[in-house]
Amino acid sequence: MSINTIDASLCARMFLAGAKNLEANKEWINELNVFPVPDGDTGTNMTMTIMAAAKEVAAIEEMTMDRLQKAISSGSLRGARGNSGVILSQLFRGFTKTIKEVDVITTSVLAASFQKAVETAYKAVMKPKEGTILTVAKGAAERAAKLLEENPEIGMEELLREVISRAEEVLAHTPDMLPVLKEAGVVDSGGQGLVQVLKGAFGAFCGKEIDYSVEPAAAPSSSKEKSDRTEQLSEADIRFGYCTEFIIMLEKEYTEDTEREFKAFLESIGDSIVVVSDDDIVKVHVHTNDPGLAIQRALTYGSLTRMKIDNMREEHHERLIKDAEKLAAQQKEQDKAAQESQAKGPEKETGFISVSIGDGIADIFRDLGVDYLIEGGQTMNPSTEDMLNAIEKVNAKNIFILPNNKNIILAANQAKAMTEDRNIYVIPTTTIPQGITAVINYVAEKSPEENAQMMEEEISHVKTGQLTYAVRDTHIEDKVIHAGDIMGVGDHAILAVGNDIDPVAEETVSLMVDDDTELISIYYGEDMREDEAENLKEKIENSYPDCDVELNYGGQPIYYYIISVE
Repeated sequence: MSINTIDASLCARMFLAGAKNLEANKEWINELNVFPVPDGDTGTNMTMTIMAAAKEVAAIEEMTMDRLQKAISSGSLRGARGNSGVILSQLFRGFTKTIKEVDVITTSVLAASFQKAVETAYKAVMKPKEGTILTVAKGAAERAAKLLEENPEIGMEELLREVISRAEEVLAHTPDMLPVLKEAGVVDSGGQGLVQVLKGAFGAFCGKEIDYSVEPAAAPSSSKEKSDRTEQLSEADIRFGYCTEFIIMLEKEYTEDTEREFKAFLESIGDSIVVVSDDDIVKVHVHTNDPGLAIQRALTYGSLTRMKIDNMREEHHERLIKDAEKLAAQQKEQDKAAQESQAKGPEKETGFISVSIGDGIADIFRDLGVDYLIEGGQTMNPSTEDMLNAIEKVNAKNIFILPNNKNIILAANQAKAMTEDRNIYVIPTTTIPQGITAVINYVAEKSPEENAQMMEEEISHVKTGQLTYAVRDTHIEDKVIHAGDIMGVGDHAILAVGNDIDPVAEETVSLMVDDDTELISIYYGEDMREDEAENLKEKIENSYPDCDVELNYGGQPIYYYIISVE
């Protein structure tokens, strides 16, 4: 007997199966990265994004389409990591906007949902590029619409099968749309991730046996949540003892005036308040001495879920005991505490949040006055939730965010869109040196808008080269690359390839330097010795006597050197 509708329970199983299939193939998807660098992370980012939503779906006790929509949309939105993860979350967001209006999904609803998913995702990307996950999604949506137009009575199984077939066809042609994919001999990794989600979902629709259990999604910030709240605080410093968090599932009208009144109430009973609204849910965070008052007021707007109350004084004692057990860990915690202490305090006009990798680079950002550092960068892209948590901890009216990686900018912009009580300025820095240049060029006497414009102008003059090793054989432009080769990766291409680090570094610099170059900055990573870095600096100074050459310890993993030219 054929199934021609999808109810909420089946839809949930299909979503979880799609998540599981993506997770099972994430390493393969990571290897589809165009540049054969050891940090290809599309599969990881998409998996962590969908698993954040899958966790919420798996927790629903009484499944309805409305609850399913909220779980998928909210979970993926907050868990989104990297460009691929943010785009995937927007596809889910658009898809669920349509299904929440129905009790069961028919073929016509499914086709409309695919179309809404594509529209929402395209709007989220400032400059959509064809040959990516967007193109694959669009091809699938167009096939669904065409099939339904040709045969309104088409069965659900046939429709799904044809949609996936079209997605695979479009995916196979992505190298024809992006020459860099063809040269590397790979299809688009984000598009492949989407195909795996669709295939997993179709397997569940057809009755395939699948383990639907969902493990909590690991995130770089999860191990830091408690220490972030209690670092370098004595009991006397903790004015409000309970960190209270919950989500309101709205059941009544919730206007801007309602939110202002709710925030004012929370301010009367505590501090560190964050209230983020998203369609029919409201995420709440407050430090208070009476969590019950916050909960009672929240219940007047709707039902509550994801409630969490932590005793910060008790956590403080636990942290002190842990610190005493491991001296090395203590030093690291103290460094973080200094950051937290600086971020908290009297409200100021302007604050800075920066993504950072390596303890040396973190020290540079702190010395330049950055209030809060998010660990991440190349090897693990922070999520939208990580960005929101950082914004919460910087007590400033105007906050500049430095993503320092092109794959983090979308998540930063998504966090900006979800923040209502601060002025957020996302400076589109794509490398660590650009982030450093942006902070250096901040002028306190100028307005935030003037500073944002000036910083964007200054970072456009920064060229960056990063030295790492190849993880597979490939061919890009005129370069034949073998696994283990040393590569100099520029802003838009691989600049140099060889067997030894220093010659590749020198060639990389030679391709970045021009007649206007004044400064060459070298940041050496955790795998390089200081004397080796000094030797490279001397070689570059001899080659470019008219340029200033600076050497700094970066401590970054994976990249032997990060070199900037200005």
